[in-house]
Amino acid sequence: MKSLNRETDSLQIGSPPGGGFTALGLAWAVRILGVLLAGMPQVSHAAEVSADAPGVSVVVVMGASGEPQYAEEYAETEALWRRRCREAGVDYRVIGLKEIAQRPRDDNADGEERAAATASDREQLRKLLGSMVARENHELWLVLLGHGTFDGREAKFNLRGPDLAAEELRDWLKPKSKDLILINTTSSSAPFLTGNSGPGRIVITATKSGTEVFYTRFGKYFAEALASPEADLDEDGQTSLLETFLAASGEVARYFTERGLLATEHALLDDNGDKQGTRGDWFQGVRTVKKTKDGALPDGVRAHQVHLVPGEEERMLSPELRRRRDELELRVTELRYQKEELPEREYYRRLEEIFLKIAEIYRQAEASAAGGEKHGKRGGR
Repeated sequence: MKSLNRETDSLQIGSPPGGGFTALGLAWAVRILGVLLAGMPQVSHAAEVSADAPGVSVVVVMGASGEPQYAEEYAETEALWRRRCREAGVDYRVIGLKEIAQRPRDDNADGEERAAATASDREQLRKLLGSMVARENHELWLVLLGHGTFDGREAKFNLRGPDLAAEELRDWLKPKSKDLILINTTSSSAPFLTGNSGPGRIVITATKSGTEVFYTRFGKYFAEALASPEADLDEDGQTSLLETFLAASGEVARYFTERGLLATEHALLDDNGDKQGTRGDWFQGVRTVKKTKDGALPDGVRAHQVHLVPGEEERMLSPELRRRRDELELRVTELRYQKEELPEREYYRRLEEIFLKIAEIYRQAEASAAGGEKHGKRGGR
């Protein structure tokens, strides 16, 4: 289950706006903690994930490297993604790993197969996304590794052969209105956020604008932080997409600070669909200090619910239970932002109501896991 610190500390249960700890707040805190503890499943081992577990696909696209040292770095970064996806048991695809001339040739293949084998990376990506974006209830991660350019009007991802413009990718991804995670680790990547931001989507870019045109280090740090225990800020046994973003952003900042250099890249995360994005240094822990203008949830809330490699308790949840749990957690966050507008008693009444539902979800997951073990079944993602 999500860590108790994450739920109780972020909500500041029992702590009134003026400070201190009221008797009423303490009573409600005890009851809520009881609900959380009662709903926490007791598991002695992690559920195994089938290698062909449905529901998640990760597509990594390796762009044109340019220099040999970049090619080596991008290959190492791709290997990290491959390893983590294998641990997660998710569908993994990579484009751009082999030179076109090195791709296997099958003289017995028909014309369509031969064309696919020699197609440009851009065309391969277009066809692959075309087959994936229409899939419902399927989470798609698209990761871009390499270099980008910006001419003042148009941003592009540099590929071997024809490059990919931000507007083109926007059109290709348009049918995927939700369950999309786009991670562009290239220089000049910010315009890809503007075009692809939307409800139900998470977009991460290595730069805050198209004019940050220099080589970016963010992508390597991001891959290194995937599922890293050191990046697990709330200590719940898994590293969320938000925590990975924060760890990578911190490493980038540290690189420039230690060398006394002016930072040339500032990563952004957008998961509330406002097309603005939030930088890593605008977070305290896993909570942003940035205020939204229209009262919408701040960035980071949804990204903290997403994990490439789930922890053992997360793996116990079926996709439907996880969806319901995530919706309830979003309601908790919304309620926290309404705290000052509600009577204290009403605030904690609503809070308890949500936590009771979350606890019930974990009870169902525990019962399902126990039944599966009894009949020799394995859990899945």
